[in-house]
Amino acid sequence: MSEVLLKMEGIEKFFPGVHALKDCQFDLRKGEVHALVGENGAGKSTLMKVLTGIKRADAGTIHLEGKAVRFKSPRYAQLAGISMVHQELNLMSHLTVAQNIFIGRESDSIFTNEKSINERTLALFERLNIKLNPEEKVGNLSVSHQQMIEIAKAISFDAKVIIFDEPTATLTDVEIDELFKIMNELKATGVGMVYISHRMDEIKRISDRVTVLRDGEYIGTKDAQTVTIDEIIHMMVGRVTYEEHKKQSEISKGTPVVMRVENFSSKDVNDVSFELYKGEILGFAGLMGAGRTELARLIFGADKKTKGKIYLHGEQVHIKSPFDAVHQGIGYLSEDRKRYGLALGMSVANNIVMPSMDEYVKGGLIREKMIRAAAKEYIDQINIKTPSDTQLVKNLSGGNQQKVIIAQWLLRDCNIL
Repeated sequence: MSEVLLKMEGIEKFFPGVHALKDCQFDLRKGEVHALVGENGAGKSTLMKVLTGIKRADAGTIHLEGKAVRFKSPRYAQLAGISMVHQELNLMSHLTVAQNIFIGRESDSIFTNEKSINERTLALFERLNIKLNPEEKVGNLSVSHQQMIEIAKAISFDAKVIIFDEPTATLTDVEIDELFKIMNELKATGVGMVYISHRMDEIKRISDRVTVLRDGEYIGTKDAQTVTIDEIIHMMVGRVTYEEHKKQSEISKGTPVVMRVENFSSKDVNDVSFELYKGEILGFAGLMGAGRTELARLIFGADKKTKGKIYLHGEQVHIKSPFDAVHQGIGYLSEDRKRYGLALGMSVANNIVMPSMDEYVKGGLIREKMIRAAAKEYIDQINIKTPSDTQLVKNLSGGNQQKVIIAQWLLRDCNIL
């Protein structure tokens, strides 16, 4: 059995109206990938934020290599050898790729050596097989590219413990293969890794053990090679679930076309055409930078097209802005919810009604009771875990923030999402 690298016991954490962690425990061995799983709001990210000094535990102990530790901030955790790849990107868009990776570690002198950090970044990228320009501004990059920068930054600290909080959410299969190759190389050097993910196939593929949390409580730890996916899901949700894979398309011949896009082009998209049928889920696949997100933003009017036509229910429409798209019955759930989907400083209720706000204003007055009633219906319907509809969205877990955006478009009752 490998040496225990990290041990957390009796961890408690309270937020206003929420008992987020209840007597939680977790341990990590050297050279191990230990998956931490649970439903949205189960406490996974909160437990890791306690470990890294982002949040302070209200009770419990943490031991790193046998010594009791409690970190005042993420900086102290990094100095002790703990790095975290956050689900929520923590990059500065106005700085370059290299500046983001080595911020605070630029030089031994008072002067920043741009050439040196660019060279160090190139060497790191070569090791990780990442093809990015160190001098590119981060704000110009896609979310998936930014995610790879976060991963590279965490690895650059030569950490003993690396926490991956849903690192593959925006990555393609090819990029996931590269990440897993890196993780296996790190395992061989004795690095312990915590892997948080909702993708069960990934957990079975990369993990050695699996720990399950439910509603802030520790449920159990299993060997990843012997536990079944059904067992993991049962531990996560507390009941047996059934899911059968689709064997064929459920869209029959003769189903009407609700959207037709012809020859859509922009600086990032070249001559794309497709049809979307009523009731259909249409997938767009491609490598990082292929133009999937850019096409979605074109359709929604968030970016300017250079040519192309769009037809809804057989009639050509002109969408020049997201406002036009929303009023044509189109909703958009962005890959970057914090920048394009939510007003983090506003309440859950106000976020849910945002695309439909014109329905809740009468005579220049906002109808607060109607807003809260509408929001509560969708909070209950899709089980958004929040102490109340007045809770600020920034205080919710990432998964529950995503549910708030889904609730926006369910309330708006859009025809195309």
